[in-house]
Amino acid sequence: MGSEAASVVPSTLVQESFKQLERQQELISCCTMLWKELSDHFSTIERGLESRSEALRSKRQSVDASTQRALDSLRHRELSIGSAVDLALAKLEERRVATVEALAVASSKVEELDLAGKLRSLCTKMDFAGFFDFVVAKRKELELLRPELPVALADCIDPAKFVLDAISVVFPLDDRTVKSPNDLGWACVLILESLVPVLADPELGSTRPLVTRCIRKRAEEMAKEWKEGLEQRGGFENVKPPDAHTFLQHVVTFGIIDKNDKNLYRKLVISFAWRRQMPKLAISLGLEDSMEDIIEELIDKGHQLDAINFAYEASLQDKFPPTSLIQSFLKDLKKSTSTSEETNACGQVVNNTNRKEQSAIRAAIKCIQDHKLESEFPLESLQKQLETLEKVKVEKKKPAVSSPGSGSGPATKRTRANHGGPMPPAKAGRTTINACVSSFPSAPSYVRSPSAHATYPAPPSYPYDRPTGHAVYGSRSPPAIRESYGYPAEEVAHVPLAASYPSPPMSYPAYGAYHNCTFGGYNNGLAPGYQQAYYR
Repeated sequence: MGSEAASVVPSTLVQESFKQLERQQELISCCTMLWKELSDHFSTIERGLESRSEALRSKRQSVDASTQRALDSLRHRELSIGSAVDLALAKLEERRVATVEALAVASSKVEELDLAGKLRSLCTKMDFAGFFDFVVAKRKELELLRPELPVALADCIDPAKFVLDAISVVFPLDDRTVKSPNDLGWACVLILESLVPVLADPELGSTRPLVTRCIRKRAEEMAKEWKEGLEQRGGFENVKPPDAHTFLQHVVTFGIIDKNDKNLYRKLVISFAWRRQMPKLAISLGLEDSMEDIIEELIDKGHQLDAINFAYEASLQDKFPPTSLIQSFLKDLKKSTSTSEETNACGQVVNNTNRKEQSAIRAAIKCIQDHKLESEFPLESLQKQLETLEKVKVEKKKPAVSSPGSGSGPATKRTRANHGGPMPPAKAGRTTINACVSSFPSAPSYVRSPSAHATYPAPPSYPYDRPTGHAVYGSRSPPAIRESYGYPAEEVAHVPLAASYPSPPMSYPAYGAYHNCTFGGYNNGLAPGYQQAYYR
């Protein structure tokens, strides 16, 4: 019996043992989970380090490749110095001979030369003032002038100095006493573009312009002066497109790109991205690394067509599909057009919207044709839409035919609606020239004039602000178009007049046929001395 009692284990001890086992099991589970979390964490760190190492390795390879290209270029430039000097001496001798021959030509024969002959004669004589005036005078013959300019500039003894002297009249600052014509930036851009192939290195091309140190320094001073003048004019937001284009082309032509001005170049390129040469200028200015950001910024601003041009220039059309960008552009155009039609009832504003829509569609068609996207984006729908808009424009230009006394529309100038009574002065009641046609009520109310000689139709609703002057007699300046609201007939009828007017020398009958007139008030700055008997 004693042995049996000794062999019996107390229940409390068993329970304590099971609790101990459960605690050990929980500890093992917690350690297992912690180990798994640590393992995952270290695995993530290892993968991150591997990806960073791979990125650094690729960057190092690209740096090594660019360094090797730069060393090869420097080696090639060093080897090409001798040939470049020989070429320069040969060109100098050719130009010397050509200059002697040109000076021997009589002035009477010079006038008989053709376009190319006159350009070469001016360049050979280094007559930069006459050359610039000749280019400006031949603006209408731009297509004939463009291919002849590089050939003519090659005959100059010093083409770079010749061009700097020629454009210095208007760049960096316009020094002319009489600024007529006002805009000559196009001529500067044309001459600078034509100088690029003339200065190109025979071995390395246009990436290395052959410019002497003194010419480069002078070009840098001109660019610096333009930037200082830009700050005085209020920043790049106030610069004119031809001036900005001239500055950028000047920097590219003479190879004076400054890394510290990359932000300025980028802002100017984005601000005038609609100009045809801007995508190529952006690449030449060293902005190829920022092309993706430039394209995205243009898309955000709603300039999808410009973004397409930049994408093709930077070979990024796969990342920025042109078809989707054109669809987005047309969608935005349709949305803005429908919004304008809903908010604007003014005929002039509707016509402007119509013209803008036509211009936008033509730009989309030209973009599709330039990049040969007809297979991806057919032009039939756009051409049909453009024809519809042109038909609407032609129909609006047709004059409405109505009888003189029918009252269906405004009578012609100085035509009496009722054909009775004496003719009032021609300038009586002249109003603003940009009043808008609006819809009128079928039964107009009338406002009695101060002397009770005639009745007037109540002014209709106008899509512009209330004039700052009297409710009936406004100022000369046309009000800005903002929002539409009407002049109630009761308000006009009870408005006190600013001054009393004498009785007219003769009575004019009422002009009831003018109740559909599009103008609702007088716009004379001075109070007339006679009764305003009708609205013109």
